[in-house]
Amino acid sequence: MKYLFFALCLYLYQGISEAEVPAEQIPLEAQALSGLPLVEYLQKNQRLFEVTATPVPYFKQRLMDLKYIDQNNIPDEEVEDEELEENNDDIPESYDPRIQWANCSSLFHIPDQANCGSCWAVSSAAAMSDRICIASKGAKQVLISAQDVVSCCTWCGDGCEGGWPISAFRFHADEGVVTGGDYNTKGSCRPYEIHPCGHHGNETYYGECVGMADTPRCKRRCLLGYPKSYPSDRYYKKAYQLKNSVKAIQKDIMKNGPVVATYTVYEDFAHYRSGIYKHKAGRKTGLHAVKVIGWGEEKGTPYWIVANSWHDDWGENGFFRMHRGSNDCGFEERMAAGSVQ
Repeated sequence: MKYLFFALCLYLYQGISEAEVPAEQIPLEAQALSGLPLVEYLQKNQRLFEVTATPVPYFKQRLMDLKYIDQNNIPDEEVEDEELEENNDDIPESYDPRIQWANCSSLFHIPDQANCGSCWAVSSAAAMSDRICIASKGAKQVLISAQDVVSCCTWCGDGCEGGWPISAFRFHADEGVVTGGDYNTKGSCRPYEIHPCGHHGNETYYGECVGMADTPRCKRRCLLGYPKSYPSDRYYKKAYQLKNSVKAIQKDIMKNGPVVATYTVYEDFAHYRSGIYKHKAGRKTGLHAVKVIGWGEEKGTPYWIVANSWHDDWGENGFFRMHRGSNDCGFEERMAAGSVQ
């Protein structure tokens, strides 16, 4: 089949803002902490997540500019409404699609965005890949190209500086996106073009990264030797909008697959190693977009299961858990997702 058509791309608002959510008051002195003093404060004053000292400059290279929090800057979107059943009795306490759809390899794949604030494109492409597999019941195994999105969607944002996942999904709908993969891989049309930074175990070392990478130019052609043409390798979709609620997010994940969240990042997240993250201290440093695949609960604390894009040697094998239900860091306000037809 030349094209795979599917309905995907909606924007979810939790219907609440960070300021409206009752939250723990963080002391002013804690908000100003940075570096080792911040790590020591986290070790002494919270127990939800483990921390380790991480260089902050490289951490900031992987974040988006804070201007992308402003929803008024998003290009106008025309999406259809999607209504889901009001009955929430069938939402389980925990859900992990890696169990139900264990044959979908994309659900386990952790990309590496390197020193580029392309998380908005990388995460939306990753969610798209999962939904294609889930919709086909595992028959269709592809990785959608984040490179195609970050380089060619000029109205989605500013490439490595940042962008809006909802616009990335709209780009999928309007123009279609080709297949991709990790840096220096074969077998797809447009693999990622920015090399991983530093050492990652026994993997190939490509060098260190200094500063933010330049956005690679748009190339509307596939790699030499790839059997398909650029136009014939594209995947398309339609768009609709879902009801604004955490329950609606959960129901959509169960029905269709992962969604993408955009949230405010503070410096304490730079030092996350494992556990359930909830902002405790540190300065505001930028924005990040991630793929939310499911949820669960540990010792009475609810969380989202989240796939990051900072290599599989970060966090919990490339994943992390985010506190659920508190709209921490605005995590539950801005989600892009959809369902496959």
